[in-house]
Amino acid sequence: MTLRLAVFASGHGSNLLALHDAIQDGRIPGAELALVVCDHPAAPVVSKVRERKLPIFVFNSKDFPGKADYEQTIHEQLTENGIGLIVLAGYLRLIGPTLLKPWEGRIINLHPSLLPKFPGKDAIKQAWKAGVSATGVTVHFVDSGIDSGPVIAQEQVWRKADDTLETLSERIHQTEHRLLPEVVRALVARGPLRVWEKIRF
Repeated sequence: MTLRLAVFASGHGSNLLALHDAIQDGRIPGAELALVVCDHPAAPVVSKVRERKLPIFVFNSKDFPGKADYEQTIHEQLTENGIGLIVLAGYLRLIGPTLLKPWEGRIINLHPSLLPKFPGKDAIKQAWKAGVSATGVTVHFVDSGIDSGPVIAQEQVWRKADDTLETLSERIHQTEHRLLPEVVRALVARGPLRVWEKIRF
C-alpha cells in the first residue's frame, strides 16, 4: 500500500525537491508525494513544484480570519488527498491545534540544528554566533511546542576552522537533503507512524 505524503514548504523548496527526487528514483518504495502546501504564493518553491506537475495548495494567511480557519482548510485538503504523513520542510509556521489534533503522530519536521539546541528561526545563524564546534540536523515529530517534539533522527555537522557561515550552511543543507529521505524511507518501511522513538539506521 502506498503512503501518500504532503510536504509543507515556505521558501526555495530544496528539501522538498530532494525528497521528491528520492521517491522518483525508487529510494523510498511505497511512498508518493501527493500534495505540496505552501503559505507564500510568491515563494520560489511554487514555480518549481508546478514545473514538476505536482499537486499544490497555495494560500495566503491574510485571506483568512485567523489561524484556525486556514488550518481547517489545509486539513480538508489533506483529507481529500488521502494523506498519511505530513513532512514540514522549511515551513515557517507553528502548527496549531486545528491541524495538530487530527494529525499528531503523523507530522514530522526537519530542523537545521541538533535539538534541543537552537530551536526556532535562524538555527544555523544561532549556532554560528554561539561558536559551537558542531551543529547538525534533526528530524522530529511535531508537538505543540517550538521544535520540541520527540526526535526521530539526528546527524552532526562539524564546524571547520576555515568555515564561513555560508560554507557551514551549505554542508548542513547537504546533510538535510540526505537525512530527510532516509527518515521518510524508514518511516514508510516500518508501517504504523504513531511510534515516537529514534530510528536506528
